[in-house]
Amino acid sequence: MSQGNGTMGTAPALYRDGRDATMARRTSATRGSMPLPELLVSKESKAMASFGVRDLDAMLRFVPRRYVEPAPLRALREISEGQEVSAIVQVESFRSRQMRSRYGFIVEATVSDGSDELPLTFFLPKQHHVEWYAKRLPVGATIGVHGAVGRDDYRGGLQLTHPDFETVEDTEEGRAWAQRPRPVYPLKQNISLATMRSAMEKGLEFAGSATSAVPAQILRRRSLPDLAEAARLVHTPLTMDDTRRGMAHLLFEEAFVFQAIFAQRRAQDERTPAPQLRAGGPLQQLFDERLPFSLTDGQREIGDLLAERIGNGHPTSALLQGDVGSGKTVIALRAMLRAVDSGHQAVMLAPTEVLAEQHHRTVLELLGELGRAGQLDGAPEATRVRLLTGSQRTSARRETLLDVTSGQAGIVVGTHALLTEGVEFASLGLVVIDEQHRFGVDHRRRLRAKGPQGMSPHVVVMTATPIPRTAALATVGDLDVLTLAESPGRRAGVESFVVHEKLPAWEQRMWQRAGEEIRAGRQVFVVCARIDEDEADDTPAQPALDENGKEKSPALDPARGVVQTAERLASRPELAGARIGVLHGRLSGEEKQQVMEQMVHGELDLLVSTTVIEVGVDIPNASVMIVLDAERFGVSQLHQLRGRVGRGEHPGLAFFDTSAVVDEVHSRHLRAIAEAPDGFALAELDLRRRGAGDLVGEEQSGLQRTLKHLDVLRDARWIEAAREDAFSLVAEDPELDGHPELAAAVAARLRDADPDVERS
Repeated sequence: MSQGNGTMGTAPALYRDGRDATMARRTSATRGSMPLPELLVSKESKAMASFGVRDLDAMLRFVPRRYVEPAPLRALREISEGQEVSAIVQVESFRSRQMRSRYGFIVEATVSDGSDELPLTFFLPKQHHVEWYAKRLPVGATIGVHGAVGRDDYRGGLQLTHPDFETVEDTEEGRAWAQRPRPVYPLKQNISLATMRSAMEKGLEFAGSATSAVPAQILRRRSLPDLAEAARLVHTPLTMDDTRRGMAHLLFEEAFVFQAIFAQRRAQDERTPAPQLRAGGPLQQLFDERLPFSLTDGQREIGDLLAERIGNGHPTSALLQGDVGSGKTVIALRAMLRAVDSGHQAVMLAPTEVLAEQHHRTVLELLGELGRAGQLDGAPEATRVRLLTGSQRTSARRETLLDVTSGQAGIVVGTHALLTEGVEFASLGLVVIDEQHRFGVDHRRRLRAKGPQGMSPHVVVMTATPIPRTAALATVGDLDVLTLAESPGRRAGVESFVVHEKLPAWEQRMWQRAGEEIRAGRQVFVVCARIDEDEADDTPAQPALDENGKEKSPALDPARGVVQTAERLASRPELAGARIGVLHGRLSGEEKQQVMEQMVHGELDLLVSTTVIEVGVDIPNASVMIVLDAERFGVSQLHQLRGRVGRGEHPGLAFFDTSAVVDEVHSRHLRAIAEAPDGFALAELDLRRRGAGDLVGEEQSGLQRTLKHLDVLRDARWIEAAREDAFSLVAEDPELDGHPELAAAVAARLRDADPDVERS
C-alpha cells in the first residue's frame, strides 16, 4: 500500500496465475546483472543507489523491512468510527471544489458496495493533483479501498480521508489481491515508499534474467523456488506465507555462498603443505610434569584433538573456545611446545601490548627453567621465549628479531608487530591467536605466508566468548570448533551484582566492600568507559530493545573517565590509604608494563583502567571488579572483565555499576548478564540481542559483518542444509569452474566483506 499519494496502483495480471507473464518473456534477456539506470527512471535508480543497490541482482535481494496487512474486508454498513477497514466498492460520483479558507482543493469521491455509500475525501494543493485523481477514480470503476474511518464534522457522517486505493476486479482473485500484504521498504529523506515500490515492480519484470548462486538441482532438492519466483513472492506476495517461501530462497542462498567460501578454504588447506608437528617430547612431557595441577579430562581430550590436527601435513584452522578460566592457555602452550619439539617455532598473537606482555609473563612462569634456554638456570632441553611489540626499544627489538630469524626463539609472543614484513621466522609451524574477534582474515593470511619453504603454519584461534554452534557455522565456518566446556576448578569463582547509583546505599556498600577486600590484602579493579571526562563523550551506549524488539537508547548520564575517577576514589573514606594506580591506552608501553608489574607484585591496591585489561590479564590476588557506567559495555566485555577476578584462592566479586533506572531496559539487561551462569549462556543472550555480526566482534575483517538476511538462531536449519550442499559441491568442483554464478557470488561476497582481503 503506497503512502502519501492516496493510491496503490493497478493490480497486475500476476494475481491471476501467480506469475507475471512478462517475466517469462524476459527470461531470454541478457544474462548478468543489469545496471538499474537501464531499467528505471532517474528518480527510482537514484533512490535505490542511496541504499547501495545499483543493479538488478542486488535490487531483487533488497527485501522489505516489514509488511502491512490490510484490515479484513467489510460491508460499508458494518463499519464504525475509528476502525481500520478494507472494502471492495464502486465509484458512484466524483467532484472537486476549491477550498474557501485556504489554498487548495477538496476532492470527494462517493463509493458504494451495493448496501451503503461512503465518501472518500482528499485535500490537494494543486489542480494537476485533482486531475490525477480524476483519472484514477472514474465513475463506475471498481476499487479496493483501505483506510481509517473518520467523521465529517461538517455533515456529521462517516468518511475515509486520504485512503489508499487501487483498481481491482470484484472476483475471488481480485479480493485476494486487494487483501495482499504490502511491502514497506527502508526510506531516506526525499524518497517515498511509492518510488521504492514502483522501482521494485519494474525490476520484477526482468527477474527471469537475474542470476542465482544456487544450482537449480539443489533448489529442487530443497523444495525452494527459483530466484525469479522468490523475488515475486517477497515483493508482491498474496499472503504472508508467500513472503516466507520467497525469503527461504534468499536465506538459503546467502548461507550457501558463505558455506561455499568456507568449503573452498578447507579445500585449499587440503592442497597446501604444512609442517607435521608430531613429536611427543621432551618439552611437552617435562612441562606436564612441572605443572602444579593436573589437567582435566576436558583439557586432555581437546589437547589430543588439537595434537591430531597439527600433526597432519596440511594446515589446521581451529577455533579453541572455552569460558573464562577454562584453561585454554595451557592447552595452547602444550601445542606450541609440540611445535618446538618438532623442530619448528610457535607464535602467540595478542590484540594489545598489555595482553601480549601478560601472556609473555604467563608463558615464562608456566615453563620455568624450560623457557630459559641459554641461561645458567635453564634446563638442557629448554627453548627461548621472546616478546615482540611495537613500542619495544630498538635494542630489545633487534635482539628479539635475531633470535626469531635464527630459530633460537622457539616461542614468540607479540602483537600486530609480528605481522610486519621485517619479521622473518626460521621455521614457523604454529600460530595461536588470542581473542580471534580482534583479528581479521587478512591478519591470518599474513601469518600464513610466514611458514617455512612454501608451507603454511597451523593456526589456532582462541576465544573466551563462546560462539553457539549455528553462529559458528555461519560466521567462522572455515574453522574446526573445539569447545572446552568444563573449568579446571582451581579458581574460587565470581559472583556478579548490579549496583544502581540511584540507590545511594547500594553504591556506598559497593565501595565499602572494595575497601574491606583491600584491607584483607587483596586488590581491586575499577573500569571506566573512557580516559578523560573533559573530552567529548563519544562512547556509544549499547542499543536497548523495547517490548516490540525495536531498538531504543534511553538517555544515559555522561560516562566517567579514568583520570577523574582515580582522583575521586583517592578521597573516598571507604578507600582511605589505598594505593591507587591508573592504566589506559595513552600511556607508553613502558608505563603500562610498569603499572601491571606493580599490580602483579602487590604494590598497588586498586587499579583504575579502561578496557585495556579486558582480556588475559591475570592477577590471582585481585578479588573485586567494579565496572562504572556498565550499561555502556557489551555482553562479552562485561563477562571478560568479571573474569579478571576470582582467579586465585579468593572468591571474586563483580559489580556492574549503572546510572540506569531500576528495572528499566538497561537495568534488566545488566541483571541478565549478572545472573548468567557462564559464557555459553551469555553468548546465547548476546546473539539473541545483537546478532552474529556483533557477537564475533566489529573489528573482525570478515564475512559475518555482511550478513544481510540470515538470523543464525532462527535459520539454523537452512545454514546446516546449505553447508551440506556447498561442501558436497566444492568437493566435486573446488574452483567452481562449472558453477560460474556461484563463483561470481563468492567473489562479490568476499569483496563486500573486505575489499583488501585476497580470496585465500
